[in-house]
Amino acid sequence: MKSLPALLLATFALNYTTRAEVKLPAIISDHMVLQAGVEVPIWGWAEAGEEVSVSLAGQTQKTKAESGGKWQVKLAKLKAGGPHALSVKGKNELTVNDVLIGEVWLGSGQSNMAMAVKAAQDFEQEKAAATHPQIRMFTVGSGAATSAQENCTGTWAVCAPETIDRFSATAYFFGRELHQTLGVPVGLINSSVGGTPIESWISPEAQRKSPALAGYFDDQKKTDVAFDAAAATEKFQRDLAKWKETAAQAKAEGKQPPRAPIDPVALRAKKGNIGGLFNGKIAPLIPYAIRGAIWYQGEANSMTTKAPYYQHQLPLLISDWRTRWGSEFPFAWVQLPGFDGGEVRDWPTIREGMLKTLQVPKTGMAIAIDIGEAKNIHPKNKQEVGHRLALWALGTVYEKKVPTTSGPLPAGHEVRGSEVVLKFKHTEGGLAAKGGDLKGFVIAGADRQWKPAVAKIAGEQVIVSSPEVKQPVAVRYAWENFPECNLANGAGLPASPFRTDAEK
Repeated sequence: MKSLPALLLATFALNYTTRAEVKLPAIISDHMVLQAGVEVPIWGWAEAGEEVSVSLAGQTQKTKAESGGKWQVKLAKLKAGGPHALSVKGKNELTVNDVLIGEVWLGSGQSNMAMAVKAAQDFEQEKAAATHPQIRMFTVGSGAATSAQENCTGTWAVCAPETIDRFSATAYFFGRELHQTLGVPVGLINSSVGGTPIESWISPEAQRKSPALAGYFDDQKKTDVAFDAAAATEKFQRDLAKWKETAAQAKAEGKQPPRAPIDPVALRAKKGNIGGLFNGKIAPLIPYAIRGAIWYQGEANSMTTKAPYYQHQLPLLISDWRTRWGSEFPFAWVQLPGFDGGEVRDWPTIREGMLKTLQVPKTGMAIAIDIGEAKNIHPKNKQEVGHRLALWALGTVYEKKVPTTSGPLPAGHEVRGSEVVLKFKHTEGGLAAKGGDLKGFVIAGADRQWKPAVAKIAGEQVIVSSPEVKQPVAVRYAWENFPECNLANGAGLPASPFRTDAEK
């Protein structure tokens, strides 16, 4: 048996060795894709003052670890290609293998971004065709945190039939089209969690500084005060015990058991409250070089009391992330598709918040109103979602010739007697009504009584009227959770839902 001094010496030596070893964050690992055409940060940890050199593709950069042990270098602009090996040397040496250089995109949001390819339509065909070794995906495994984290868990996976089932479907179909069109490697970072609200994904500091969100925080305080964790846990345990009995009986009778109850305390922890998922799943990725970000979220904010804040929250998220990355990178999102969410859901207001956010520079929106499913909050046609995001990216970010980068967007209106003339942009190929006469328009006078409208296409405009409304003041289009609507442009992309009246 070792003496106490010997054990202490061994422990000190072990800790010293651990501190002295050069380490890298999880995202800088085998099979990664680095962003081409920009300076690329590579960072990690070592003993304070330790000299670290980083070599890749014929260049070497050196630095020394700061007093806290962190170090960072920036590689000069890299050309698309590979594979390469990244070498990091300090008192020890690390090698990151199979490194590609190409286009890197961050995909984030809630369940419709997290939804895997195995849950999308035509999975077996997609699986068989998924041999794309130059497409890789890093999936962040860490959860929420109470403070900003320096590292996360996760690994890079190479796209293949054996791995594709776990890829984010929206991100994969988006990235696949970029890869096939641009002919370069594509790296996709999937940092998403089902059932989570946007306030979990924005840094707490940015949210609390926002005057527009003061009302939200007042509401949140009331919710927090009203939540009794002990009582909620007690009720959950009762519900769980009852469920176990019911599930066992259903199994014995060969029936499908009911869905298990959800632990409300665990659910609140998963959602991370204010900024928790930013702290745990976004902060550790910074400053990894990315070309841009795509976002699919909003369902968890569609409750009628929360929906009005979304028009402030989405621009804040974009601004916050860009500030922390130090780059005004392109950012696009998926406008919520049709879904029959009932009266407690206000999807039109979320969609409007997304539409308004297009005022932010270098942003885009994939309109998905036509590919929702009335009773399924997770529509399976993620191929079309990815395609529409890719059209935006290829046409705007990469300046490629595409049929269009968006469906029609409202561009003003004019009341002419008993008619309202609506103007649009993104009318490439002209406006069109899919499947017959135009549907989805309602019109109102000063009394705000909405009546079904007759809508006709006139070039790049739509003229709306109703015999019941002699003096119209406003028009709405597709202003329902699950609307019946069919306005599109000549390229086949649907028009965004909108309203001309101010919020009431």
